[in-house]
Amino acid sequence: MTTFRTPADAAEARAIQDTLRARVVLDEPGPQPGTGRATGVDVAYDDERDVVVAAAVVLDAATLDVVAETTAVGRVTFPYVPGLLAFREIPTVLAALEALPVDPGLVVCDGYGRAHPRRFGLASHLGVLTGLPVIGVAKNPFTFTYGQPGPRRGASSPLLDGDEEVGRALRTQDGTKPVYVSVGHRTGLDNACAHTLLLARDFRQPETTRRADALCRQALREATA
Repeated sequence: MTTFRTPADAAEARAIQDTLRARVVLDEPGPQPGTGRATGVDVAYDDERDVVVAAAVVLDAATLDVVAETTAVGRVTFPYVPGLLAFREIPTVLAALEALPVDPGLVVCDGYGRAHPRRFGLASHLGVLTGLPVIGVAKNPFTFTYGQPGPRRGASSPLLDGDEEVGRALRTQDGTKPVYVSVGHRTGLDNACAHTLLLARDFRQPETTRRADALCRQALREATA
């Protein structure tokens, strides 16, 4: 695992992104969907107390049963800057992942990978630091354009920056809003979408994200009680 370094300011953070971006692996397909493990990571904040809590929830990718889960509590050490959110979240997410008693398999972030203005969102950053295959599945698009996918589950449309496809808008349930899938590290986009559909069996968001979101919110309430 590569050591995380907290930047002094936004300019240094962008320089770190530029350096690490060259290490993103884009020529691996990634784990076969529906096999092994899939781990959701998410964070919750108490901005008044400068507390951040991260959760990592490991699921069996075939059954979606919980295999293991951990949380970690940290301090917010970097201000909110659009495009640099990873620097607020990654230290605590890394601590949660490191505490897992099992290999996480594929990691699913509630955020972006290549679908980021600098092509280095949270999913890419986390993948480079850990060496794990990581994808980003976001609830909202960032700054890119896309056409509405068809209304049925599995329909998708490219997320575009000019002519470059940086991700996909993917309909995970009939008639619901799409989610926004992008490659983080050591996966392909087709593979990332296939994983997302299998993990979003019953709801719009992947079960990995739903479980991690609920766990980190609970842990935040306990940490700030």
